[in-house]
Amino acid sequence: MAIHRKKHQALSIIVFILILSITLLGCTSQSTGDASNSDENKNKVTVAWPRDIGEMNPHVYNPSQLFAQSMIYEPLVSYEEGGELKPHLAESWAISDDGKEYVFTLRQDVAFSDGTQFNAEIVKKNFDAILKNVDMHGWLGFIPMIDQTEVVDEFTFKLTLTEPYYPTIQELAVVRPVRFLGEAGFPEDEDTSKGVDESVGTGPWVLDDYKEDEFATFKRNENYWGELPSVEEIKVKVIPDAETRVLAFEKGDVDLVYGEGVISLDSFIQLESTGSYETSISEPVATRQLVMNTNVEQLSDSRVREALHYGFNKEALVEGVTSGLEEKADYILSPNLPYTSNVDVTTVDYNIEKAKQLLDEAGWELPEGKNIREKDGEPLEFELMFNSAESIQKTMAEALQSEWAELGVKLNIDGVELATQVERFGDNEFDMNFYSNYGAPYDPHTFVNIVATEGFGFNEAISSYPDKDEILQQIEAVKQTTDENERQELYTSILSSLQEQGAIVPISYISNVAIYQKNVSNFTFSANRDAHPFEGMTIEE
Repeated sequence: MAIHRKKHQALSIIVFILILSITLLGCTSQSTGDASNSDENKNKVTVAWPRDIGEMNPHVYNPSQLFAQSMIYEPLVSYEEGGELKPHLAESWAISDDGKEYVFTLRQDVAFSDGTQFNAEIVKKNFDAILKNVDMHGWLGFIPMIDQTEVVDEFTFKLTLTEPYYPTIQELAVVRPVRFLGEAGFPEDEDTSKGVDESVGTGPWVLDDYKEDEFATFKRNENYWGELPSVEEIKVKVIPDAETRVLAFEKGDVDLVYGEGVISLDSFIQLESTGSYETSISEPVATRQLVMNTNVEQLSDSRVREALHYGFNKEALVEGVTSGLEEKADYILSPNLPYTSNVDVTTVDYNIEKAKQLLDEAGWELPEGKNIREKDGEPLEFELMFNSAESIQKTMAEALQSEWAELGVKLNIDGVELATQVERFGDNEFDMNFYSNYGAPYDPHTFVNIVATEGFGFNEAISSYPDKDEILQQIEAVKQTTDENERQELYTSILSSLQEQGAIVPISYISNVAIYQKNVSNFTFSANRDAHPFEGMTIEE
């Protein structure tokens, strides 16, 4: 792939992280407007969310909210537990031997919410609208590789790439931008990047009522081709302030609060302890990672990196900071993601004496009467950058600062705004940095793509790895391989090498949390981190 394309994709990914983070953190102003308290419908669920759902356009990003888009618009392929990819709007697909051609057999029993037919023509129209704005979607690897879209017959669609790219099917499962808008939704010039006329999809919900920054009401699509939801209505109340969300929940004005960052850990634990509500914690959706920059001279020594890993009590840290809501991570990507369960690394347990021994071997001695190690007159001192708006990152940084002080290591911690954190990481202006991966359905391929991309942070951070060039070659090969066994072997080697050499330290597995009223039953998180969790949910009257 050309260098300019790689740089563009790196910038696009950075923007995507910013969008996702802002979405989860929400706003700071308050709004408790509610136009439907008089609603008599008992079979509904009211959900609190930090910000407005945005324009329900399947082909754009901020401010459109992922969960809401997934209620209306559906993919060709769905991402299920354990990374299994299952037919959805496509009932099957075939991939050519060279990995460039994808032929999809579409379901014939699907209609959009306005009654119009879902078929190959509308699939092509959606793809072509996306390709008109390919620069907007370059972060998704397969889109810039699309060479041709073709209607084979009414229910057969063909996609041709310029080169083999195995994650294509997995990337078709993401919430945006490759989901399908009905004919009535297309504007006259067919450029959906500027807006859509109607939010017409094939999904189980339709947007029924909406007041910007106050609420959105989704009603069940009674003509849905799949299993009809039990709940007839989902109302999303926009409540930007976290404390106000909790108060609304305690008053019974809200049935469900869920997601990452929409409720503080303290509030979740306090509400759970009352026994008055139901709670759920998802499988890991991402890994908190500590990234050490091996361009920094002290960190170019693997013994120093290993000593720092041995030198803090990870299990106590995670338990203390997250009260058990996150799990200590032994691997840089959680084993519930595809191709990650065979990673072969030596797990590191807390051992302060081992840590001191390694630092001694590396030549970092503790002079008599001093509390910071030195080598050639230079102190062993680092700076850890963290997102100042992220309380967990801040508390973990403070804990590392305290624990490493016992080793004779001085750690300065620097809380910065998210945009600054991302920019400095990409510009290689850091000693250490907190990071978390995308999770399902993006990884592992998106994570390793980021590692291989210059100007993002990881590529520079592993500069002192003696096998860096081999790792990058393996990453390039794994995207193009058509052999499943070879792909698994490559991922095992890539992920093992990245972790074993200590520049990327797994800290904890991040999970989604949910708390809901007692009359809400059968709540389950989607395997897709970004998709709505309302499938199968019921209300007991």
